[in-house]
Amino acid sequence: MTPTVKATLIGGTAVLMWATLALFTTLTGRVPPFLLVALAFAVASAMIAVKWVVCRQNPLSYLRQPWPVWLLGVGGLFGYHFFYFLALRNAPPVEAGLIAYLWPLLIVLFSSLLPGERLRWWHLAGALAGLAGAALLVTGGGKVAFRADHMLGYLAAVACAFTWSGYSVLSRFVKSVPTDTVGGFCAASAVLGFACHLIFEETVLPASALEWLAVLALGLGPVGLAFFTWDHGVKHGDIKALGAASYAAPLLSTILLVLFGMGAATWVLAAACVLIVGGAVLASKDMFARPAVPPDIAEKP
Repeated sequence: MTPTVKATLIGGTAVLMWATLALFTTLTGRVPPFLLVALAFAVASAMIAVKWVVCRQNPLSYLRQPWPVWLLGVGGLFGYHFFYFLALRNAPPVEAGLIAYLWPLLIVLFSSLLPGERLRWWHLAGALAGLAGAALLVTGGGKVAFRADHMLGYLAAVACAFTWSGYSVLSRFVKSVPTDTVGGFCAASAVLGFACHLIFEETVLPASALEWLAVLALGLGPVGLAFFTWDHGVKHGDIKALGAASYAAPLLSTILLVLFGMGAATWVLAAACVLIVGGAVLASKDMFARPAVPPDIAEKP
């Protein structure tokens, strides 16, 4: 297994963890969004802090980074959530979610601008197939009606998509920054999340042990470890394959909700499955292609 394939598979685990986001969020009850994000990022920060203590590592070796790195990291992690919740506050969830989920397609497009990367037809076709599958899931196969009075929400959703895709692609330029530095980004995002909670929301804490466990699960998985594995994947793996494969998150999330009795299996789910899985495989064509044999070696008896 090549280092690129290994890094891509590691990054792909983030998509699997993000698939549990809807389920765990549902189990947290009435906890408001920004408070939930703050609590989850606080758990993620504590998780990496424990790792540093156990491994006897100096946190400053990871946290001493130039300000552009901090701007990129905190802007990516917190900025994505800020714009996403702003979109949901000012536009219907279906339309806002559909626009926000342009980020995997944008990753595929933007990554072609990176040194050594090229955009092939199968990359674009795979990403578009994934987008079509995600659109089916978000809309339930029904019509989407965009309205001018929801423009602020639509613009926030666009900013959300560009924020996460930009963070993911630009991370390629800071390969030398250790993945553990993401722990600092999580801590800063937790502080900003609490600040936004105090400004925009009324405090409602988890009301039961199950709800607290769901918050813990969020911080350990989809709003925690997932950002660390994604960081490694986009820095060292096949970023186009990761972008297209990201459309599997809403698909797997829907399947989980069906399995836990919170959704129904429909033709929309089946069609989305074909589009998303097929698109991910197509966009990953480079990763599974056999390396070409150099002519001088091929001619040897």
